[in-house]
Amino acid sequence: MRRSAFLINTSRAAIVDQTALVKALGEGWIAGAGLDVFEQEPLPADHPFRKLPNVLALPHLGYVSESNYRIFSGEAVEDIEAWLNGSPIRELQ
Repeated sequence: MRRSAFLINTSRAAIVDQTALVKALGEGWIAGAGLDVFEQEPLPADHPFRKLPNVLALPHLGYVSESNYRIFSGEAVEDIEAWLNGSPIRELQ
């Protein structure tokens, strides 16, 4: 990555080598990182991501939006109603 690059990860912590990322950020190999997922959640108070000035760390809430909550709530009610009626619509296989 270029020194001007920002790494953004809102997917899964395991897709990024966090030790290597701490080193890259600390040594200025990349400009910064925006992170919403971590190997350990909540992120420990002494974790280097909390101290690096070029890291924006969010508490795993990248999915939070009004429309997502509307969908999640609607599907939850739909699932409960279907289950109560004896015909679940989303079953684990």
